Amino acid sequence: MRKRSYIFYFLMLAVLGSYVSSVSSCANIIPPGGGPKDSLAPVLLSAVPKDSTRHFSGNRIVLHFDEYVTLDNTQENVIVSPNAKNIPQIEGKLRTVTIRLKDSLEANTTYSINFGKSIKDVNEGNIAKEFTYVFSTGSTIDSCYLEGTVQLAQTGKIDSTLIVVLHNNLNDTAVSRSRPRYYAKLDGHGHFRFNNLPPAKFAVYAIPNDYNKRYDDSTKLFAFLDSSVTVNVNTPAIKLYAFQEYLEKPKATRSQQSSGNNKKKNKDKEKEEDKRLKITGTSLSAGEQDILTPLFLGFNRPLKSFDSSKMVLADTNYKPLPVQPHFTWTDTTATKITLTYPWKAETELRLMIDKEAATDSGGTNIHKSDTIDFKVKKESAYGSIKFHFNGIDLERHPVLQILQSDKVVDSIAIRDKSWSRRLYAPGDYELRILYDKNQDGKWTPGRFWESAEKEQPELVYPAKPGKVTVRGNWDNEWDITQGDPFEVPEQKKPTGRPGQRPPGK
Repeated sequence: MRKRSYIFYFLMLAVLGSYVSSVSSCANIIPPGGGPKDSLAPVLLSAVPKDSTRHFSGNRIVLHFDEYVTLDNTQENVIVSPNAKNIPQIEGKLRTVTIRLKDSLEANTTYSINFGKSIKDVNEGNIAKEFTYVFSTGSTIDSCYLEGTVQLAQTGKIDSTLIVVLHNNLNDTAVSRSRPRYYAKLDGHGHFRFNNLPPAKFAVYAIPNDYNKRYDDSTKLFAFLDSSVTVNVNTPAIKLYAFQEYLEKPKATRSQQSSGNNKKKNKDKEKEEDKRLKITGTSLSAGEQDILTPLFLGFNRPLKSFDSSKMVLADTNYKPLPVQPHFTWTDTTATKITLTYPWKAETELRLMIDKEAATDSGGTNIHKSDTIDFKVKKESAYGSIKFHFNGIDLERHPVLQILQSDKVVDSIAIRDKSWSRRLYAPGDYELRILYDKNQDGKWTPGRFWESAEKEQPELVYPAKPGKVTVRGNWDNEWDITQGDPFEVPEQKKPTGRPGQRPPGK
């Protein structure tokens, strides 16, 4: 019995030792947790043929990287220069990217394949940004370049969806009829750069990034260089200013017209259901009238006629004011009447509207006479504003544009070093500076397509600060300079002080 016990004891020790050894062996191959995150982009180890190969004559390129890679949207990201008629077939597998060219290669030409943001590592998605493979079918690699910026002329902002195209055909019609020789994308700051260009002369344009890389719609953004540029190894940077020459929308197709007709029928049906002419709303806010703007009355149908004598502005005792508002109703829709009047702060008023004051196209008068009671706002609800202009060239006829929700609400011709206004509506505003060449007070687009003389658009630049906040019952004051469209606009609080009433000029 004792002998069997020893045998059983030794067998148990052997099993336990084997288990511990197995666990220890398994633990040795598990990598430790934590550690720094991989932030390095894939690195090219080798290429077949090697990068910058001369006398290239094949149609297949194999790239080997130092880690597993994946490809992301190569059709959008990859740019082949010169511009390829047929997009190369690009495949990724493990650490290898294979390119199969589909176009016949031109003799004595430098080619580049820019992968943009398409090559990433598998684990962390680190991008090999702007990775480029270059080769030549001749004995040299071209090393000329062209770089610059594109700015939206009307707003002074950047649109990074545009591309810059180069045409070796210098005829003006080439940009609309032919594929460009080269093209480059804008980065987020509006910059572009062409590398490995031959020493040659090109016409330069900026256009939307459409699939055919041609400009085929004059209502879209467009930019041109006044003259062709000769590219060399020290080509000066250029600037392009994009604009829309024609702002009208293209004519509706039959289906769109049909849809529009259906909408018109629905509106006509609604009109038949309610034949009464009614005032549908006013511009009053909580029963208060803005000191700085007219009073607007809206109607449910277009007006055919309007009798201003049937609409009277009175005091609270129904006594007509000695001076009556100026009435207009000929807006584009004919559904709005505008009352322009020099409002006095904190005045209580009544607008008496006779039912015969307005008539629609069917001869119907207003449903019933009405009286609208309202009060003019206090002056303390407004702030005063003052701008000091520094470093702005008055010879270029600058205009300060004040915007809200991307709409110009005020345009101020800058003729002196400072400007002020006693009452201004509180709110957040964006500031821009227009250089008004024709001095008409508004931005004018360029001309290219149907004019004997081509003309660049008027230019708008962001102001600095780019955004301001006007406070009510406050003396708001800023120093204004011209900003750089390629910088992020800043927002500044006004200098000034609170007061019982805004000061006079």
